Amino acid sequence: MDISNGTIFVSEVTGTAMLLLLGCGVVATAILKGSKGEGGGWLLINFGWGLAVFCGVFIAFRSGAHLNPAVTLALAIVGPDNSDGGIFWSQVPIYFAGELVGAFIGGIIAWLAFKEHFDSEEDAGKKLAVFSTGPAIRNYGWNTVTEIIGTFVLIFVILFFGGQPNELGPLAVALLVVSIGASLGGPTGYAINPARDLGPRIAHAILPIRGKGGSDWGYAWVPVVGPLIGGALGALAFLALGGVDLIPLS
Repeated sequence: MDISNGTIFVSEVTGTAMLLLLGCGVVATAILKGSKGEGGGWLLINFGWGLAVFCGVFIAFRSGAHLNPAVTLALAIVGPDNSDGGIFWSQVPIYFAGELVGAFIGGIIAWLAFKEHFDSEEDAGKKLAVFSTGPAIRNYGWNTVTEIIGTFVLIFVILFFGGQPNELGPLAVALLVVSIGASLGGPTGYAINPARDLGPRIAHAILPIRGKGGSDWGYAWVPVVGPLIGGALGALAFLALGGVDLIPLS
């Protein structure tokens, strides 16, 4: 990929910040006290996250719009020799840094947008849920398996999207995210993206949110490790099946 490291970083920061602003925003809309969308439900959150991905992909088109370290890892495994969308391993830290910083910024802006609702919400768990994922039934091993499966589906399907004769691009990825959330999101809240969870969780930890409680760092490794494993397995499965020439999603 003929693109400077600076462009990669800025592109991923801006795209991932938009993803998290809109993603955290739809959760806040659906669950925080006094919001006009309070009680909007799981499908509202699913569609909100899907559309957030849609917007983020367009903004980050210059860098290939990874927005997700699991995507970056998968495209490094696939490599530029096997795909137009593949990247060099030397680019991975730049992508990771941009994605994490962008997610952190997006979480902060979402808090600013809902500041009064965070102040009026009494449930510390709901405040944390705006920023990061958490399991419905806490079992770290099985929670990790859920994140591996969800991210495998994300990466495996995205890679095959790239080789199909269509112009759906970002819309296809957005609908895929909605599908994963509706089908596989129930057990863990479907992070399927290490930056999506870790960046806003750090924001939650440092922001002066009234009555916020802890940031659940005991669980925080699951939505990081699980998606990275799932992303790697998705790329390896794609290559094992022969792969196809990818068309960059941007």
